[in-house]
Amino acid sequence: MASTSEVDSSESKRTIFTLGSRQSELARIQTNIVIQELIEKFPGYTFETKFNETEGDKNQSQALFLLGGKALWTRGLEELLADKQVDMLVHSLKDLPTDLPEGFKIGAILEREQCVDSLVMKNGSPYKMLEDMPAGSRIGTSSVRRAAQVKNYLQNHHKDLEMVFKDVRGNLNTRLKKLDATDDAFDALILAKAGLVRLGWLHRATQDLAPPVLYHAVSQGALAVEIRTDASQELSELCEALTHQRTQWTCLAERAMLRTLEGGCSVPVGVNTKLTNVEHGEERLRSGDLILKSAVLEITGCVTSLDGERQFVKTIEGKITNAGEAEDLGKKLGEMLLQTGAGQILEEIKADRAARAEEAAKAKSS
Repeated sequence: MASTSEVDSSESKRTIFTLGSRQSELARIQTNIVIQELIEKFPGYTFETKFNETEGDKNQSQALFLLGGKALWTRGLEELLADKQVDMLVHSLKDLPTDLPEGFKIGAILEREQCVDSLVMKNGSPYKMLEDMPAGSRIGTSSVRRAAQVKNYLQNHHKDLEMVFKDVRGNLNTRLKKLDATDDAFDALILAKAGLVRLGWLHRATQDLAPPVLYHAVSQGALAVEIRTDASQELSELCEALTHQRTQWTCLAERAMLRTLEGGCSVPVGVNTKLTNVEHGEERLRSGDLILKSAVLEITGCVTSLDGERQFVKTIEGKITNAGEAEDLGKKLGEMLLQTGAGQILEEIKADRAARAEEAAKAKSS
């Protein structure tokens, strides 16, 4: 649906709002998921869309490892938000930096889709499981987290299975085309299951790679709505109606851990969270869900060296009664990981990235 050039800033009660996101098919589907939830809760309102290409979308050739932080996926969109061309931005929460630029905040975190990673085999492959693939198989992934953790798993449990990990860029549909191409560049891909579900490709997944094989990315599977810090009361109410409290608590804990580790999307940091012993109050949130009174949060963090030879895994558990306490628990876990040696791995990765970036710059200029 076409959007206005600038959002109406009048003081009267508004009923038309514009949502922005990336141009990819997955981003459009995710934006529509948010719109459908809003329409169900606010049937008298109109929701328009505006899609924009980001830096990360434009550069499809260079490895994510060398491109920098998560702002690649958000910076261009935040310009639209700052200019009031859109009211809300829809993101995969895992793509949002743990510290947002001044003037922006997370307004809503929606209920999480399955957060596990999945193995996708080349069409016609006789193999279904990672452990069944022959040594030397070529696995495509743009994630150093996935590559490092799978290397570690194979080194510790299947020493004879040494795989070749190759960078693969592009949206999910493009990656699947590269996998199935006749040039046989890849034997399999590792992809987020949530993306496969949303795009209708779940039938391609042959194996879920859950811990201890793979700890998923921070906030993987969750959608977030970003708004301006000076957003109107109407916008705040829309976001409150979208927020899924259980997902909010777990994802904020995960993000607090990552913030403490100072890790972006291109470092091998994984996580796994569980919320148990959940107690609800009698009051209902704007979403319609019963308010959470308390729960026991168990969060496991994992940092792995790029070669897979070293891995630090720590788990912490505690009773929480609000989102702030969830973040405190995540921060504490990040501190525990740094104390065990994870900090050294992260420093090594930063130095390695800087050296590779310098080499790439020299090669480009020569």
